[in-house]
Amino acid sequence: MMELIAGDIGGTKSRLAWVTGEAGGPQQLHFEREYASAAFVTADDLVRQFIADAERPVPANCLLLALPGPVHAQHSTLTNLDWTLDAADMRASLGVPSVRFINDFEAAAAGVATLTDADRIALNAQPAEAGGMRAVTGAGTGLGLAFMPADADGDRHSFASEGGHVDFAPANALQDRLLGRLRAAYGHVSWERVASGSAMNDLYRFCCAERNAAPPDGDVDGAALVVRAGAGDPAAEAALDLFIDLYGAWVGNVALLFQPSGGLYVAGGIAMRLQDRIRSSRFMAAATDKGRMRGVVECTPIFLVTNTRLGVQGAIATAFAHA
Repeated sequence: MMELIAGDIGGTKSRLAWVTGEAGGPQQLHFEREYASAAFVTADDLVRQFIADAERPVPANCLLLALPGPVHAQHSTLTNLDWTLDAADMRASLGVPSVRFINDFEAAAAGVATLTDADRIALNAQPAEAGGMRAVTGAGTGLGLAFMPADADGDRHSFASEGGHVDFAPANALQDRLLGRLRAAYGHVSWERVASGSAMNDLYRFCCAERNAAPPDGDVDGAALVVRAGAGDPAAEAALDLFIDLYGAWVGNVALLFQPSGGLYVAGGIAMRLQDRIRSSRFMAAATDKGRMRGVVECTPIFLVTNTRLGVQGAIATAFAHA
């Protein structure tokens, strides 16, 4: 019997779940909680707190964490969180016999198979091919990407990538100026620099500069940007419009890269918080603005994932699939 702790670790929030079950058999969720990631110095501290909060009478014998960064030989230094994790060290530190890491979007990809129609909204209502390629991308603190081909038996395999860190390409003069500003600040400018939660402050400051408006004293995150836009701040409204244009363009790029006839899934916390804007025509207009390849994107079934447990569901599914 597996006593599993599965975790979806994020740069801002982490969700952990304790599940008991057997591969191919019934599973029971005992406890689940979300934590602020920055409240913990290490991942070990987070897991210890979760174990204490769960108050299970039996110890965990398996730990699987989905991590926001590349995983090499079960070792990872996270991209947007000051943690370095090693599976062997965690086994010794926590006393859990089996510890395994996967990329967070490998977990998200596995989680797509657990979704129902109630967990998604069609952004581009095209029929999905049962055996077609699937892809999942999403903006949270960072920008993730994974793809899921099906083999000859129809079984899907999830492959993570660091696609969010490929070079950003501007689509118009405004975005050209944004690239120049970010290049001066960071050197290399990736898509994650413009289409993620961590990009919101830079987008807002850029839009303030475009309008000769005074920038704020402190950083402005996505939630604060929505509040400012709602209060009539034109630079904040422009920043949110710019974000939708950029995020849509990125999703269109993913459609061209993978031609996911089985479905392209847009996930992540940003999509949930900006759901109305992402469901607007502006988002898909940016996604399909691909010149001669416009038709490829227009034929792609694209879904917005509304289930906030996608990552942890995928982590649980992955753990039991490899039990």
